[in-house]
Amino acid sequence: MESYATDRTAGLITFALDGELWAVRPGRTAPQRLPVPGPVSDPRPDPTGHRISYAAQRALRVTRADGGADVALAQPDSPQVEFGAAKHTVATSPDGARGHWWSPDGTRLLVARTDSTAVPPWPAIDGEDPKPPFSAVGCPNHDTTLWVAELNGSLTQARWDRNAFEYVVGAGWDSHGPYAVVQTRDQRTVRFLAIDPVDGRTEILEEQTDDRWVHLVPGLPARTASGTLLSHTDRNGTRHLTVDGVPVTPQGLQLRAVLGTDGDQVLFTASGEPTETQLWSHDPVRGLRQLTSARALHSGVRRGGTLLRVARGADRPGGRAEVCRGGQRPVPITSYVEQPVLDLHMTRLVLGPRRLRARLHLPSWYRPGRGRLPVLADPYGGASHQRVTAELGWRELLSQWFAEQGFAVLAADGRGTPGRGPDWEREVHGDLFGLALDDQVTALHEAVRLCPDLDPERVGIRGWSFSGALAVAAVMRRPDVYRVAVAGAGVTDQRLYNAHWRERFLGQPARYPERYEACDLVREAPRLTRPLLLMHGLADSNVPPVNTLRLSEALHAAGRPHEVLFLPGVGHQPMGSAVTEKLLERQVRFLQDHLGVTRTEG
Repeated sequence: MESYATDRTAGLITFALDGELWAVRPGRTAPQRLPVPGPVSDPRPDPTGHRISYAAQRALRVTRADGGADVALAQPDSPQVEFGAAKHTVATSPDGARGHWWSPDGTRLLVARTDSTAVPPWPAIDGEDPKPPFSAVGCPNHDTTLWVAELNGSLTQARWDRNAFEYVVGAGWDSHGPYAVVQTRDQRTVRFLAIDPVDGRTEILEEQTDDRWVHLVPGLPARTASGTLLSHTDRNGTRHLTVDGVPVTPQGLQLRAVLGTDGDQVLFTASGEPTETQLWSHDPVRGLRQLTSARALHSGVRRGGTLLRVARGADRPGGRAEVCRGGQRPVPITSYVEQPVLDLHMTRLVLGPRRLRARLHLPSWYRPGRGRLPVLADPYGGASHQRVTAELGWRELLSQWFAEQGFAVLAADGRGTPGRGPDWEREVHGDLFGLALDDQVTALHEAVRLCPDLDPERVGIRGWSFSGALAVAAVMRRPDVYRVAVAGAGVTDQRLYNAHWRERFLGQPARYPERYEACDLVREAPRLTRPLLLMHGLADSNVPPVNTLRLSEALHAAGRPHEVLFLPGVGHQPMGSAVTEKLLERQVRFLQDHLGVTRTEG
């Protein structure tokens, strides 16, 4: 289900459920299913609460809030064209990818049109969709354009140098007019453009450049009610929030995301300690203020002087939410999230000279001196995710579940992961696995030094997505450390992945072929000497399953024994699906068998 609220004056909430459009006015009506064509995605009420825009059957449609007068505002002229979707806007949009944006008065929309004609199909295997939603590395991109749509159906195209700036990574319509955030193919230049809604001309409001890549911060760039430009700058290892080009956050405080503006007040998150995010605000009168301090991942939204804040800490899954109004005591919002049946037996660690943040989970039944435990490395290690934070989430519980099966489970965040600043993030530019693997080995050695209950001669590694590929690299490149690996949905040939994401780190393959060769795990197949279990969902639209197939074929050709498990109907994330229990049991058995863990020991 997707749910999106309007501004505070409209009082209308819309959501799509099983492809159908629903609307509700809280406190006034029960949810209503609206009789419109489907399947529906991304419904957006206009700021006045009178109309709803939504995407359906590759068209952008608009209906009244009661479901009447439904019309197609923009219709595709070929099967390769889709209105109302712009997938790369996920990089800057706090609430996911967007493809249509209402004007503040609800009379017009800014609409994305995406043409996939030039995008070649991906290599496919039986049961797999051969055309995932993104272009592959080195291939032509989807052609995304922006249009100002009148409610009578007339369209005016926004014009910029699309040959140089082919990525639309953000867009919107604020009180100053429609705007776009566009990016070059090499991702070293980003422009913030104001769009004239009458004739589609654009004006450059800001240009950012970087020798490696311009980092895209959720919620930025943006404008306040008075027209002040909000952006960011990376200086001396710190990512700062800027107001009209001037940094307003101190050295060492890492900007994470801008959550929104309320007049000229900016609400954002930032980290001093990388495992936490705190809420901050800035405005011209009171300047910079820290709004939270508890050890947690904080988020929130502010409208009309009222702040809703959420703290996701270690005390309960889902976190705690409360409403804060000026001068009044916070009002808590009751959470009905179930408490987990597992208790965490976990120690937080800071390891090695780089002060790697880590978590060490031990079995609840284990007692020191009973015998050394085999170690299971459970990292992510990639640029999109931290494994070590103040939050109690399902990943932390899963690490504890593995620990209960007879392992000491170690999760560590190394170079390239978020939260440690721009220099830390960009150290992996040009090499996906080298430094990431070095940091995992360092974390392991330091943890063994601190905890004599860990057995350094019995070490395995598991992972999914980036960490699936990292697990493969670990047993191929460091068999002296890692004795076994289970690896799911990893990118083994870096050319077989999302161009926008992979080219950010490795550049375009025609210019930097040596980088792709150095990260090509298929080429390294003959190096495998340790047990390896490969897994991949055949319905994975993020990492094409052909990555696992090609690695398996290369391993067979090299005479390297391994096991492979393809999962029909399973997407990129199998957790929470019908196969979860059996998939986890399969991983545990494989790890126990090859690390010498008896069933009774676990």
